[in-house]
Formats: sequence, structure tokens, C-alpha cells
Amino acid sequence: MNETSRIAIIGGGSWATAIAKILRENNLEINWYMRNPETIAKFKQLSHNPRYLTGAEFDVDHIQFFNDINEIVLQSDVLIFAIPSAFLKSALKNLTVSLKEKFIVSAIKGIVPDENMIIGTFFHEIYQVPFDSIGIISGPCHAEEVAMERLSYLTISCLDTKKARVLALNLECSYIKTTISDDIYGTEYAAVLKNVIAIAAGICHGLRYGDNFQAVLISNAIQEIKRFVDTVHPITRDIKSSAYLGDLLVTCYSQFSRNRTFGTMIGKGYTVKTAQLEMHMIAEGYYAVNCIKEINDEYNVHMPIMKAVYNILYEKISPAIEIKLLTEDLR
Repeated sequence: MNETSRIAIIGGGSWATAIAKILRENNLEINWYMRNPETIAKFKQLSHNPRYLTGAEFDVDHIQFFNDINEIVLQSDVLIFAIPSAFLKSALKNLTVSLKEKFIVSAIKGIVPDENMIIGTFFHEIYQVPFDSIGIISGPCHAEEVAMERLSYLTISCLDTKKARVLALNLECSYIKTTISDDIYGTEYAAVLKNVIAIAAGICHGLRYGDNFQAVLISNAIQEIKRFVDTVHPITRDIKSSAYLGDLLVTCYSQFSRNRTFGTMIGKGYTVKTAQLEMHMIAEGYYAVNCIKEINDEYNVHMPIMKAVYNILYEKISPAIEIKLLTEDLR
């Protein structure tokens, strides 16, 4: 990646829209893939995304829209994927163009189901993208606050730190600060796990556990995340930095957290299906907890919070009973 690389965004949701807004702050011409041609037509007419972050206005003359995945890949050097992990394979099912020479950036905070792969590993294994051409965008950062131009921080991870630095510069603006990292595995897994923990925090909120307990839950959660990422990819990392602890905190406490919202509904007695229908948005943690559980069957890391969320969502154990059992495992 260099200063003249053409950047593409794959996805039409709130996080994709937020990233597009940030890039346009630096007057970058961008390519943008959306699956639905009607959404593209409305976007051009209204100068904003008709479904997400509708207050974010765009000069559409500087955006080239696509609904053909092959065409946007051909016309782009950098591809930023910002779609739910559960839909990644379907978005790529008609792809015939090689991704090997592209810089692939994941803004997806989930795991590809069935394969149980984090996004970087998925692109490496399935599409033969070299690991030094894979980047990760981490928070703590909610799309809604980007739309309101509230100061936010992003971590850009890549084994090739020069590529990370160029992308970071393209994402910096008056309300976005960036840092770089080479921990593509740890930042991705941490981003997945914090969504699972946020569901746990929401369930406890729905069950009327208070702030005192939430503090204990999150304190134990960051230790759980550290145990897992250090086992799966043992390198030196500071788990207290914003890409790990910061992202966990904002996802567990923010009003904008869809995973916490989903968990709160479960804690109040909603079924999984009813909660999903009412939210109209994807809670990545629902899919992630099943994948993490299957991955951890191999590693056997002590993960009581993850196990509790899995039991509630997939084994249909009463949230009140499961969280009561969890409280005996926390310190």
C-alpha cells in the first residue's frame, strides 16, 4: 500500500459508512461496494446512506459505487471489509478475481462460521493472501460516535508495519487518532471475544446485576481474553492497551453496543430469535461464542464467561441460573 492506492470499502452497514466518512475527511476518492443496487441509487439521490448513519452526508461525486464484487476488486488496491462475518462467504461467492496482490483489511469483528477462522486467517487460507498483506482495524470505536465526530482512537495492525502506517495516516483526521501494531492475531481475537463478553454484560444488566458486579465481570473478562490470546498466539503484548482493554470496555458499557443490547434482551427473557428480529442488526457475539467454544475445545483455556454465554444462547440454560453459577467462578 502507498499514498496513491485506491481504497475500496466492502459493505453497506454502519461501520462501513463510518469508515467511508473518515476516509472522505482526507479527501480520498473511494470505491464502495453495496450488494443492493436500490440502496446505491437511494444513496446517490440522498447523499447519505439511506439505512445507516443517515446524518453522515457525503459528496457522492467522489465515490464510485459498485454492486459487482469482481469489478470493485479489479479497480481497487486496498479492500476494507466491513460486513458481518456470517455473511462474508456469501459476499465473496461470485468472486473470480484473485486477491493475492491486494491489501486486505478487516474491519470485521467476528469469526467465519464453519471454518472457525478469524478474518485474516480466512483470507490467507482460502484466498492465498500473504499475511503481510492483511491488515486489521480495531477500536475502541463505535460508528455512531464517528458520525457525531467525537474523538475516537483506532489501532491498525499488520505484520508489515509500513502498510499499517500508510493506512493509519489515511484514517487520521480531526476526530480520529491512530496507532499501529503487528499483532494481527491478538487484536482480531480480542475483538471477537469482547463481543461475547458484551453479551454477558448485557445479560447481567437484564438480570438487574449492578455496577459493582459489572466491574468484577469485566476485570475477570480481560484476564480471560489474555489467557486465550496468549495461548492461541503467544507473543509479547500489552493487554491493557486500547485495542484490547479499551475495546472491551466500550463494547461492554456503551449505549451503542449492539452485543450488550442483545444480551440485555436475553437477560430480560427474550428468546434469541425474538431479540435478533427486534434489533434489526447483527450481534457478532452470538455467532462468535459458538466458534470460540469449538476452537477452545482444542486449547482448553479456562473461559468461564464464554462458557456461560454459550450455555445460555446455545444450550438454552436459564440466564438467571447460569449467571448465578458464574458468580461463584469470578474473583
